[in-house]
Amino acid sequence: MNKKELNEIKKNFNDDCGFFTINKVVVASVDSEKNIINKRVDMYNTIPAETSELIIATLKKTLSGSLGKQLREYSFPKDAYLEGGTQGLLYKVVDNCFIDDETTDMFINHIVEHLEYVSTYSIISASCVYSVLHKNSMGDIDEEQGTDFDYKFIITAICPVELRIDGLILDDETKEVVKNVRMDRVVKMPTDGFLFPLFNDRAPDVNGVLCYSKTAKKPNVSMVNEVLGCEFVMSAENEKETFNAIVSNVIGDEIDYDTVTAINSKIEDFVAQNSMDTEVPKIDVNVMKNILWEAGVSEEKLEHLPKVFDGAVGEGGSLAAYSLVTNKTKLSAPSITVNVANSAIDKVKTQVMNGRKCIIINLDDPEVSVNGIDTTVK
Repeated sequence: MNKKELNEIKKNFNDDCGFFTINKVVVASVDSEKNIINKRVDMYNTIPAETSELIIATLKKTLSGSLGKQLREYSFPKDAYLEGGTQGLLYKVVDNCFIDDETTDMFINHIVEHLEYVSTYSIISASCVYSVLHKNSMGDIDEEQGTDFDYKFIITAICPVELRIDGLILDDETKEVVKNVRMDRVVKMPTDGFLFPLFNDRAPDVNGVLCYSKTAKKPNVSMVNEVLGCEFVMSAENEKETFNAIVSNVIGDEIDYDTVTAINSKIEDFVAQNSMDTEVPKIDVNVMKNILWEAGVSEEKLEHLPKVFDGAVGEGGSLAAYSLVTNKTKLSAPSITVNVANSAIDKVKTQVMNGRKCIIINLDDPEVSVNGIDTTVK
């Protein structure tokens, strides 16, 4: 799925859209011992409004974030459908719309059996239909032409359950501050989730699944490998670490503050230049070579880039540009850490003074704050 297709689903994922319908909703609660302590299936239109609003907000959260970071597309292994893998089960659920109890039970049990989760959690899943509107020759949606077909899909959210015990509360009846004797179990916003099938070229694509992870740096690998049966690819943090390793191996003794900050600036420029593209901007070996060259890396060093890049990423591979951008520059030395906004990187220099290596920070204003206390540089 590209950004335009994802945004089309997100935009119409609400009760006010006349072309979008949630049919049935499954809610199951699972304890830390993998016991299903509660499960029910309801028609969405029979759920009280105050509850249905929270359900749709929770499900829509699994479509939030950036493609390539919180949202990643995974392909099913070859012949996964024929071998009775998760792909076949998901396809059956989409086709069945949670009508058959046996299929619904298989789906929930499959998640519970394969998902690694550290606490009690809830599974919220919905069977949905989006009537795909016709597009004219200019690529614009033409509501007068009606819909081309129905895109049937399921969307699933994995939500942690938090035990909340407030110490003191204001009693509604007595109006006094008293100890709270209730223990509320609150279902939080999802940490993981997925959508199946994909919405590619404005049509269903059963060959892959869109996976959501609240923490892009530390995704739940079991969701991808075990629950969905796909092969996990590098997280945003892994991609950044891989990129840094490539830079270090290629540049070697040419690395300095100016080179590193210039590289990050060039990546920012690349992302900005491709911000209107529907596809997630990728950095392959050729793009990286241009970035390093423009950052001042010598031609001699760049000769080693193809071998190092292919060895780290794989031949013909690439890295998501979003994963490589840093919003600040961090300088670290023993007992010292300096964080510099990218807009101020030109105010910082590394320099040898009187034989000692120093970090020099130019201040436009002599007044600075130290531990929250305003002071001045004399």
